[in-house]
Amino acid sequence: MKQPIYQVSPEQGPRVVAIGGGNGLSTLLRGLKLYTEHITAIVTVADDGGGSGALRRDLGILPPGDIRNCLEALANVEPMMSQLMHYRFTEGALTGQSFGNLFLAALNGISPSFDKAVAGMSQVLAITGQVLPVTTENVILGAEFENGSSVIGESRISYCKKKQNCRIRRVYLLPSRPKALPAVLDALENADMIVLAPGSLYTSIIPNLLVDGVADAIIRSKALKIYTCNVMTQEGETEGYTVSDHIRALFKHSYPGLFSVCLANSAPVPTGICRLYAKEGAAPLVCDTEKCEQLGVRVVQRPIAAVENNFVRHNPGHLARELMLLHAEDCLRRAMECEENGEDELLCPFPTK
Repeated sequence: MKQPIYQVSPEQGPRVVAIGGGNGLSTLLRGLKLYTEHITAIVTVADDGGGSGALRRDLGILPPGDIRNCLEALANVEPMMSQLMHYRFTEGALTGQSFGNLFLAALNGISPSFDKAVAGMSQVLAITGQVLPVTTENVILGAEFENGSSVIGESRISYCKKKQNCRIRRVYLLPSRPKALPAVLDALENADMIVLAPGSLYTSIIPNLLVDGVADAIIRSKALKIYTCNVMTQEGETEGYTVSDHIRALFKHSYPGLFSVCLANSAPVPTGICRLYAKEGAAPLVCDTEKCEQLGVRVVQRPIAAVENNFVRHNPGHLARELMLLHAEDCLRRAMECEENGEDELLCPFPTK
């Protein structure tokens, strides 16, 4: 079957809001950048581990790592600058620390607020679109397990989950319901497509939905809303989960019907790679389509993953292309409904052929 061709210049592309954190969000952004200039990345700020956690403890700033990854993904700079931002020190007190994190920390020191520091770094890197912390409050992520035990701290959740040997019942933020950055709510209100990015379900995606106003803005939006599901389960978070389990957790922490489409991978994962993942308790995510439909979610399966250095990852270009085609399909459907209802408004500027 011949694949449809997406023929819209990035300058005329749709307004896309991508929500998440970690490598999953930055991977998505690298692909979206090829198709539209109108990108907003909304990033969690609950990380408290690694280099970001160290800067958070030492300087009292919000964790810069996930935001820096997104800025790098959308940057339009010379390769040398890109390498510089990605560089990690290997000696002394700064061992393991990223120069990009330190640069953002320095900008925070001379800026009136963390979001202004992010905007300043965005200018330096000449990024496509914008990157926004979901909130500027100093939030901490906690988790409660099905056996009634709980833990505080994003970096401790995976270890404690494996130790408790039961599923996560819920995650929560301290303080509860922190205020969203106003620009975040504005972006959601004006979006043509809202995408929950691939990534850690409980520590990268859901924390954004717990920020006051975010889930409400998504549920109100008339944009196409898509959840991009992970390819594999994740050790310490989602062992034994299916696609519908992911959807159910997202709805539980926000609203039923938060999104109506789930994009899942259909490309097979090689047997040898599956064995490697199995050693860590992870496996290819089972797509239980019927249960997803019972939750009101249409599952679209496409070959959007590939193996790189023995890791299964989403292919940025393939992932973004499929999202754009889904948006074009949605625009066409809305335009046909508009015509049938005798309305004149043009809703489909993004053709599929």
